[in-house]
Amino acid sequence: MKKVLITGANQGIGYYMVKQLLKDGCQVSVLDLETDNLEDMMNDYKDRILPIRCNVKDETAMMNAVKTSIERFGGIDIAIHNACRCTFESMEETDYSTYKDVFDVNYFGALRLTKAVIPYMKKQGKGKIIFTSSGVGIMGFVNISPYASSKSAIESFAKCMNIEYQDKGITFHIFHPPLTRTKSASGLPVPKEFMADPITVGMGLAKNIDKNRFIICHSLGQKVQTLMCYQFPVKMGRFLSKMTANYKKELVNKSNSN
Repeated sequence: MKKVLITGANQGIGYYMVKQLLKDGCQVSVLDLETDNLEDMMNDYKDRILPIRCNVKDETAMMNAVKTSIERFGGIDIAIHNACRCTFESMEETDYSTYKDVFDVNYFGALRLTKAVIPYMKKQGKGKIIFTSSGVGIMGFVNISPYASSKSAIESFAKCMNIEYQDKGITFHIFHPPLTRTKSASGLPVPKEFMADPITVGMGLAKNIDKNRFIICHSLGQKVQTLMCYQFPVKMGRFLSKMTANYKKELVNKSNSN
């Protein structure tokens, strides 16, 4: 029975990841600012789910949450940093404090989780740590530089950690979901039909959690799209940003005509 710990899973992709992991027989600890949406799972899987209210910006809280999870389930086989913060203003409109806060959740949250679980995984002699990334962290995108930069940073961090812990039985990986209909993506002026279903994405990622490759996607189609982003990062970023700008312009024109 796999023991999984995940941050940021009270809603969205993370929520459906948890749902599938429990269905597959895993023991799951969920760290989030709120855990109210997990109540239905508590009714069905009360012996295998442990919701813990925790701010990933708080190092002590993270350490204590990991300790609580291990005391409950006896270890951690897989740790996932899925918590994130995303903003949608231009660089000039975004102050330094926002950049710092986004990095505090997205990048330093991943670092805190890693520091908290590594001692236990080293003692076990094995473990897997996964960070949820994004295509914009590879190719860039308009008005999203704090989020995109933080996602790029965790990709580099995961690569470094893979090298540092290659002889300890601990591996690092990246989840690459598509643009999905979640609360964190709701500020993007993108047609809803262009966004993926969080149920499909979350459950698909959970089903692929045992994959050994560095980049883990929920589907073959998303894997191809992600590889295109790595292959043509600047072109893809400009193309998708232009598409978004055209769509936004259409919405404004439609609104004015009404």
